[in-house]
Amino acid sequence: MMAPENNALTDLLELNSLILNSVGEGVYGINKEGFTTFSNPAAERMTGWSVADLQGRQAHSIWHHTKCCGAHYPQEECPIYMALKDGVVHHEQDELFWRKDGSSFPVEYTSTPMIRDGHIVGAVVVFRDITTRKQNEKKLTSALEEVKRLQKQLQAENRYLKAELREQHQAKSIVAGHAKMKTLLQLVRQVAPTDASVLIQGETGTGKELIANEIHHLSPRSKNALVKINCGAIPHNLVESELFGHEKGAFTGATSTRIGRFELANGGTLFLDEVAELPADTQTKLLRVLQEGEFERVGGHKTIKVDVRIVAASHKNLQQLSEAGDFRLDLFYRLSVFPVQVPPLRERISDIPMLANSIVQQLGVKLGRHFKALSQASLSSLMAYSWLGNVRELQNVLERAAILSLGDEIHITPELLPVTKVSNPIDRSADQSLAAFETAHITNILQRTGWKISGSGGAAEILDMHPNTLRARMDKLGIKNRLKA
Repeated sequence: MMAPENNALTDLLELNSLILNSVGEGVYGINKEGFTTFSNPAAERMTGWSVADLQGRQAHSIWHHTKCCGAHYPQEECPIYMALKDGVVHHEQDELFWRKDGSSFPVEYTSTPMIRDGHIVGAVVVFRDITTRKQNEKKLTSALEEVKRLQKQLQAENRYLKAELREQHQAKSIVAGHAKMKTLLQLVRQVAPTDASVLIQGETGTGKELIANEIHHLSPRSKNALVKINCGAIPHNLVESELFGHEKGAFTGATSTRIGRFELANGGTLFLDEVAELPADTQTKLLRVLQEGEFERVGGHKTIKVDVRIVAASHKNLQQLSEAGDFRLDLFYRLSVFPVQVPPLRERISDIPMLANSIVQQLGVKLGRHFKALSQASLSSLMAYSWLGNVRELQNVLERAAILSLGDEIHITPELLPVTKVSNPIDRSADQSLAAFETAHITNILQRTGWKISGSGGAAEILDMHPNTLRARMDKLGIKNRLKA
């Protein structure tokens, strides 16, 4: 018959064994030489290594031999074995154990030294599989990154929209009394509710941007941003960054990550003005966005997906450029799903009275003054002018007249509309070629601005042209800058 104290010891051992076998954490022990002395069922389930596999062997070399970074994990650096040397409890939260099948899983463990009579005789290791926790942490990190991305996007949108509000848009609405304009607006109303790419073509100053505004505001995307970019006004080496954004350090001067116009326009509309000026390599990347709805920032590797409706505009004939090899033909087809043509002002002369009086009202608000409606004589002068600069030139002429006026009446004097005043620009004499007519008009504008080409009040602004484009046109027409003469 077993002694009572032996029964108590047996019961205690059985209880300890039951507890060891029941816990969900993996538990194993090592002696002072580092060899495994026991392991529980949970350790076997998690690692695939049985008690027989581990007994008398160093567990470190079996399931703890590699760091998270993939580097070899020397036993002498292992916190589990450190407990055998320093007698201190070691707790680690970010390491790997390797399973028998060659796979690994993240673990959190505690290595506690076992001390008898003041001497370290081994250590017991308790570990748990933290795969789920790691996955949740990754999801949380991803969610936080998305929050930061959205925060940056909202901040950028806020800056962009504030800049838009600061701009002085002289034309606020589309005047469409002429049949050609009525037809154009009917087309706009038909295409606006769709996601089709629209290509707006027309001479400079005809109001292509207003048509883009109308398309956006009549579309289901109107609750989101209409983002605009003038492709001809940005240096070629910066166009890609403007469109797609860049990562910090992508190039000299890129001191922080910046999102581009495509990300700003996500869910809304992107207006690509003067799209014909895009460099060839940027055209290729733009085509990819139109085809796949994704891109990478300059200097980045992460693919960003966007949902953007494209409205493009150009005063050049994109089809002719494409056929001549000066613009990607496949990109032209992508952009011109629904092409529209804005008529020049000389083809809608009957709209000038309504346009002019609308602009005068806007000038009154802008200048803080009240102006009467234009007289019939002034309107007749405006209707007899050629308007190679179209509505933009009309706006500029009226603004100059408003500034020069001393009272509440705006008078269109001869010096505001010199030389090119004609009853019908199409009825010019046969010996006056279009080039000669254009030369006279540009020279006239240059004379009025004191041969100032760029900047506020310069000829390029009046003609609604990029200064470099105007200089190139002057060279082609043989117009010499008298300031340099």
